[in-house]
Amino acid sequence: MLTVRAPATSANLGSGFDVFGVALERPADVLRLSKADRTTIEVTGAGSQFIPEDPEKNTVGAVAEALDAPAHIEIDKGVRPASGLGSSAASAAAAAVGLNELYDRGYTREELVPIAAKGEAVVSGDAHDDNVAPAIMGGFTIATAAGVRQVDAAIPLVACLPDIVVSTRDARRVVPERARVEQLVETVGNAATLTTGMHRDDPDLVGEGMHDTVVTPARAKLIDGYDSVREAALAAGATGVTISGAGPTVIAACHDGDRRAIASAMLDAFDERGVDARAYQTRIGAGAELFGPDSE
Repeated sequence: MLTVRAPATSANLGSGFDVFGVALERPADVLRLSKADRTTIEVTGAGSQFIPEDPEKNTVGAVAEALDAPAHIEIDKGVRPASGLGSSAASAAAAAVGLNELYDRGYTREELVPIAAKGEAVVSGDAHDDNVAPAIMGGFTIATAAGVRQVDAAIPLVACLPDIVVSTRDARRVVPERARVEQLVETVGNAATLTTGMHRDDPDLVGEGMHDTVVTPARAKLIDGYDSVREAALAAGATGVTISGAGPTVIAACHDGDRRAIASAMLDAFDERGVDARAYQTRIGAGAELFGPDSE
């Protein structure tokens, strides 16, 4: 049996819609895989009651089919579905990395990204690389039609997940179809600032570069209390705040010593709106990790 841990991820980061992504140190999904004549799936953990075990309806089943690698797969969900933290991507990434190793398919990590994206499409409806890329490769990733670029970074983050459900499909419906030229110019500048910050491991530049006036304001309306949570995080020391992926998680960039205060402020702000939430004090971390005798 082979065990794989794949991290939660945060996509978009404000200015990098459908392009930017980061791997988080926590939370994570853990998959246990063993060869079999046909693919079977067992799911436990966060939100497992909402995840189908039918391989044709589960993200990992699509990955197993794409790799021609049937297996018995046990999924321990640490990343809640519909959280904006790449739940389906974590499972798809873990399956891709684990089955590639188990069956010695020989794909590189970058080559596994589009394979894992096919699996995520089973859940989200579209194959996007912005979550699966960091889940597989770790760090900060830039996913474009030309491929994936990766930067090792260790920016401290706070991810605050409210007890609200925002589906990826709903979040895509509210994305504006047009943007003004001045908004485009501002977004490009912010994206460049954020990328520079990742290269320098500079939380101030990363936070500044998260600002977005196109997609984020439209999606913020789906998250009860977003504006007050954002303001509370900034007042507590966050260098930048935005929506993680499709939401409802709100993610803040910060300096190491400020994470606890920011997490507390975000939780209090949600609580004032009558919304339960939990906060992860985390940072940008590694991609999928292999454990077990077959990973040596």
